[in-house]
Amino acid sequence: MDFWPEFLANSWGREFVAGGFGGIAGIISGYPLDTLRIHQQSSNSGSAFSILKNMVKNEGPSSLYRGMGAPLASVTIQNAIVFQMYAIMSRAFDTSVSLSEPPSYTGVALGGFSTGAIQSLVLAPVELVKIRLQLRSSNYTRPGQADSHKGPIDVARSILRREGLRGMYRGFTVTVLRDAPAHCVYFWSYEYIREQFHPGCRKDGQENVRTMLVAGGLAGVSSWVCCYPLDVVKTRLQAQTQSSQKYSGIIDCFRKSVQAEGYGVLWRGLGTAVSRAFVVNGAVFSAYEIALRCLFSNGNIQTEKNTI
Repeated sequence: MDFWPEFLANSWGREFVAGGFGGIAGIISGYPLDTLRIHQQSSNSGSAFSILKNMVKNEGPSSLYRGMGAPLASVTIQNAIVFQMYAIMSRAFDTSVSLSEPPSYTGVALGGFSTGAIQSLVLAPVELVKIRLQLRSSNYTRPGQADSHKGPIDVARSILRREGLRGMYRGFTVTVLRDAPAHCVYFWSYEYIREQFHPGCRKDGQENVRTMLVAGGLAGVSSWVCCYPLDVVKTRLQAQTQSSQKYSGIIDCFRKSVQAEGYGVLWRGLGTAVSRAFVVNGAVFSAYEIALRCLFSNGNIQTEKNTI
């Protein structure tokens, strides 16, 4: 009965809950664009618009949300853990900064890097299931296989049965290589941009919602641009199954993809990813900051009266 009051009385607990709200906002706002990105990366299926038109025409609008159950169920917890972990690690890497002051930019970068690496333990199997569901009508899926996989739990069980626990972590190494530097750029960019738009806000937390949206959106775009080729490789590695092994590893996937489709393949779908990143991460940081302030009840959220 007393768990939640005691949990929320702790700053770590409030970081955890606020991060969960951010995760929910991010998934709901950007999932259709994520589905289009995955289809663009996995094969040469045309532009995002043509993929969108074909999916809606042939499979209905709900196909854009196929596989959302897996990340929605997990990203709430994952995002909560990420923001809580980041809050701890950004302080741990630079203990010279007083707790009354915001973390240094060095602490922010190193905290983001370590957070990205650690959270891959949860993210890798979740994204594996999500990608298999998103592509279950594509050429990566054998005929008849799509009908047997009704949802994320069915897909996870199938992978465990056929490939074991190792199969659930297919693409884990490339996920770490993508997410560690991406989270470093992500959190550093957000803290730097919000401070430039609203000087002093890192300490007093008085920036307006528009600043949160723009700073979060630009941070998301920056983190995706810096790691995008690795994300393409990750998608291709996780899309393949044990019975349809096309690539033996990260380097082999790079080499074969470039040989077959040119260097442009490493940036295929970037426009869709960047558009999604701006929308999703603007929503994530806004929801996180607003929830955090409501939980702490120590500040006003400014609106259009103050501009960026």
